[in-house]
Amino acid sequence: MEKILDRFLRYVAVDTQSDPESEAQPSSARQFDLLKMLCKELQDMGVEATLDEYGYVMGSIPSNCGDKVPAVGFIAHVDTSPDASGTGIKPQIIKDYDGTDILL
Repeated sequence: MEKILDRFLRYVAVDTQSDPESEAQPSSARQFDLLKMLCKELQDMGVEATLDEYGYVMGSIPSNCGDKVPAVGFIAHVDTSPDASGTGIKPQIIKDYDGTDILL
């Protein structure tokens, strides 16, 4: 099974910078790149997942406990600030961080 860290690093490398001039939702086609990746990964895990034209990824996992239990929902956004470029992101893992400045 893929490590969570590897998966997260792959996600943050996708350029999802918002376009403040756009009236569309999501505001850039690049945001759909990450949304498609997320939807496919859910499907690959056996989740009934869909992606709509507004950028909503929805997944459903049926209850396996037999009792009537409350549903749970998870909500997040994939866009990042338009104030900084999302191109060429190279995430770093800083082990034993000592609180000093990190050179980007």
